[in-house]
Amino acid sequence: MITRREMIKGAGAAAAVTVLGNIPLSTAAQEMVDSSKKRKILVIGAHPDDPETCAGGTMCLLKQAGHEVVSVYLTRGEAGIEGMSHDKAAAVRVVESENACRVMGVRHIFMDQVDGNTEVNLARYKEMRELLERERPDVVLTHWPIDAHRDHAACGMLVLDAWRRVGRTFELYYMEAMSGTQSQMFRPTHWVNIEKVVDKKHEACLCHVSQNMQPLLDEWHIPMERFRGLECRCNAAEAFARHTVALETL
Repeated sequence: MITRREMIKGAGAAAAVTVLGNIPLSTAAQEMVDSSKKRKILVIGAHPDDPETCAGGTMCLLKQAGHEVVSVYLTRGEAGIEGMSHDKAAAVRVVESENACRVMGVRHIFMDQVDGNTEVNLARYKEMRELLERERPDVVLTHWPIDAHRDHAACGMLVLDAWRRVGRTFELYYMEAMSGTQSQMFRPTHWVNIEKVVDKKHEACLCHVSQNMQPLLDEWHIPMERFRGLECRCNAAEAFARHTVALETL
């Protein structure tokens, strides 16, 4: 991991990548390699394939480091297969998600919102808060709320509200989805070097057969991995923005 502050230190940044490049998302990097301090990480995406494409490399690294990693899907991707009914599409995409999670070695949870018709209201805020209260994560990765895809934006807003309602008891990071087309104005604060697990990440992504994933990897996700890698001087990286609070009166 490397932060923006470390990036501007010139030669020092290269050393930071070497030391921290495979230690994902921690306030204190040493905690992540201390076997007595294992963490639970939830990656909350709007659809099947969102956690994998946005943060699959980081998920693999966290799991390999001995942490508990859970992939949470807000919907079952009901609207994601053209010409197929919602029920049939959901059945296909649930199996694909289970296969992807098996590749990464992580647990999965499906929530009950509907692809293309996600809601942000009092009942849905409560639902997300109750999930986080049950799971009690140490770290959550979710969608950047400024996103052209309504489901992504809704997911990010629901998690943000829940984070505040539970007293900010976990570290909250946003992940990017096809930045520029979907995520808008995304500015990372942290980078994770995923060179060692990028093939496993792609294997998990390719489990989503119904989504014709290889062209999406080639056109969007692999270029993003390489671009973020250039930013932190490695071959492939994922980028995240940590939500911090300086002063808040609301």
